[in-house]
Amino acid sequence: QVQLVESGGGSVQAGGSLRLSCAASGRTFSTYTMGWFRQAPGKEREFVAAISWSRTDYADSVKGRFTISRDNAKNTVYLKMNSLKPKKKDVYYCAGDKYLSVSRARMTSMYKSWGQGTQVTVDS
Repeated sequence: QVQLVESGGGSVQAGGSLRLSCAASGRTFSTYTMGWFRQAPGKEREFVAAISWSRTDYADSVKGRFTISRDNAKNTVYLKMNSLKPKKKDVYYCAGDKYLSVSRARMTSMYKSWGQGTQVTVDS
């Protein structure tokens, strides 16, 4: 399995934008479906977006505002977040699993590899 390292978190004003990155180790990154999840303090981790070789999926709460993309040459997946809504210290996690169908990519249990997370705070 790949090793994943997220970056790009920080604090931003409501309505602003951030781009998260997730760098993966290994030579078979292109075969992995990658997902972004977030977790608010005291709450369960929730699905944000996923991307396979050819398909993407988004949670309804972020559709139209967030964009997931990948650069297989750089072994990196991105999450561009626009029109951010006020949130207190959500932690965003990157996850990956080889050959995972996007249709199953909303479930945390489907992923074998996880990053350590990067914190995002959106101030009102």
